[in-house]
Amino acid sequence: MRLLAMFLALVSLAPAGFAASRLKDLVSIEGVRDNQLIGYGVVVGLAGTGDKRTTVFSAQSLTNMLLRMGVSVNPNLILVANVAAVMVTATLPPFAQPGSKVDVTVGAVGDATNLQGGLLILTALRGANGQVYAEAQGAVVTGGFVSGRGGNSQMVNHPTVGRVPEGATVERGAPSAEPTERVRLQLRNADFTTSARIASAINAKFGEKAAIAQAENAGAVAVGIPAEWKSKVTEFIAAVEELKVETDSPARIVVNERTGTIVMGKDVRISPVAILHGNLSVEIQTTFQVSQPYGLTGTTQVVPQQTVTTNDPAAKSVVLKQGATVEELVRALTAIGSTARDVIAILENLRAAGALDADLEVM
Repeated sequence: MRLLAMFLALVSLAPAGFAASRLKDLVSIEGVRDNQLIGYGVVVGLAGTGDKRTTVFSAQSLTNMLLRMGVSVNPNLILVANVAAVMVTATLPPFAQPGSKVDVTVGAVGDATNLQGGLLILTALRGANGQVYAEAQGAVVTGGFVSGRGGNSQMVNHPTVGRVPEGATVERGAPSAEPTERVRLQLRNADFTTSARIASAINAKFGEKAAIAQAENAGAVAVGIPAEWKSKVTEFIAAVEELKVETDSPARIVVNERTGTIVMGKDVRISPVAILHGNLSVEIQTTFQVSQPYGLTGTTQVVPQQTVTTNDPAAKSVVLKQGATVEELVRALTAIGSTARDVIAILENLRAAGALDADLEVM
């Protein structure tokens, strides 16, 4: 009931329409994107919480590393519990320049139990094309720890995954597309109306002589760079990103049945409909009573006693007229004592009856 009341308050405070948003928050430039990097490395300096002997590749990795340093060791003859094999990942931002720093994430791939206090040794990070774009090294910071020994231990968060803040140095520039004669704006949420409004806003600002923007589809807008901006492409894109556009989106209701969460817009319309809702509950309780025999014969026994209670209250009705909104529906359901899960069931039935003018997405 508290969840439903909070939702009703949020719906009541929702604005009647969508506010204008900057293009920077609505679109991205085609070709200007992040790139995922991955590498295989070794973390040393662990306090006996590294890989065990059953993880053979950590010993092989340590042997190969020592061999490059002039130390020849047989991997079958070493037993080091302070070393852990890890996978290292990072995100290379667009236009990253050599020498800049990025954060890396380290995760154990063997049976190491804790990476706390470890040191990541120099690891090459490669892109999808196999080329090395960064080199990572540094102290691993974990958000958790494990303490205790034997059967008495305490674990907080996840100690086998950690981060190395600014632990990778970019060695090769990110493969980003440089805008030249034309750029394409990709909408983060595809919508034909929003795409057309973006093209109109750009043409109103920069297309005094001729239209330079065209909405190709619901997810992309092509923009030609005006002649006076040819030598200032970066400044032109910055000016385009500052334009304000009123977004539009289809009516949608998102329901999470696992948590009882409902998110929906205020102006979702509901066709004229009558809702009859009732609850039937059956409760079975089992109590145990002790049966004591008379005299000195027999044995004391525990006898279960079952009680069945049925509660079938009268169904409550709600009538919605033409043009009713979801706000009115929630207020009416709150008045008859409905819970958030009752609202979810009613919304699903409204969609099945064709009385809900919105997309219902159940998570």
